[in-house]
Amino acid sequence: MKVAVLSFAHERAETYVRLLRDLPGVDLVTADPDAPPGDPARGRALADRLGVTYLDDWDEVFASMPDAVVVTSEADRHVELIERSGEAEAHVLCEYPLATSAKDVKAIMDSCDMGGVRLRFASPAYFSEAFAAVRRGIAEGVVGTLTTVHGSYTTRPGAGGGALRANLPYLLDLVDAVLGGDPAEQVYAQTNEALSAEPGVESAAVVAVRYRGGVVASFDCSHSLAADGGPAVTFVGDRASVEYDACPRLLGGFDAATGDERREPGGVDLYSVMVKDFVAAFETEQGNGPDGAAGLRAARIVEAAYESARTGQPVHLGR
Repeated sequence: MKVAVLSFAHERAETYVRLLRDLPGVDLVTADPDAPPGDPARGRALADRLGVTYLDDWDEVFASMPDAVVVTSEADRHVELIERSGEAEAHVLCEYPLATSAKDVKAIMDSCDMGGVRLRFASPAYFSEAFAAVRRGIAEGVVGTLTTVHGSYTTRPGAGGGALRANLPYLLDLVDAVLGGDPAEQVYAQTNEALSAEPGVESAAVVAVRYRGGVVASFDCSHSLAADGGPAVTFVGDRASVEYDACPRLLGGFDAATGDERREPGGVDLYSVMVKDFVAAFETEQGNGPDGAAGLRAARIVEAAYESARTGQPVHLGR
């Protein structure tokens, strides 16, 4: 199976390369023709350091006929690369943020549908056995009638843009899975740039979402230099509540060498689980993770949250 990693722009691109490189039966190629000239962290220099095949441009990549691609480019290049992947009949795993608008996400979906290929969005927490247990428990009525959800996700600033666009989709994916794709009805958001190094880029956001089925969710998204962990979500019912933490703290303390807090996470490497599932889906024609429809629902909420933050008013989503 030939897999191509498209671009090294995303902070997780190297993670994908390492995982795919070490999987048996995977012929890995990489490309990053849009890398800044002379940047040692991107392009051929990185591919050489990781010991993987590097191709000079996108034409060469798609001429090599990959069976699947992992898109880790800047968000404004996703549509172009995924449309080409659809034309090449290559299955797609795409990192967040999905695209710059819900309209672009719909275009991504359409290109994959036309090419007859599977589209999945990267949501590692979705693949946790603990989250699967949470989903089963809620479906079986452990919490009673689900009424409220609270999610939080704090990360270091990166290439994903503001805290809202970069962090919110990972929380939305988990809620979407539990609610079975119930669409949002109303979105309200507030943001600030208190810790942002870039004007106009939010470093914190609080988002409230009312779903059509009546569940109300609040999401806390932020950037912090001390961040080290995964998304956490609490599901509250009329009889009980259950909390899921994608990256629970196994050990904590102080690191004298760095002068910072040291946090040892517990659990398995969820990126590894997700990548193995994506590769296995090529043979089984199945697979887990948020698909195009889930990605579009998340994109509409994110877009509405930005509009709400701009206007100071709730945004009502049409059917």
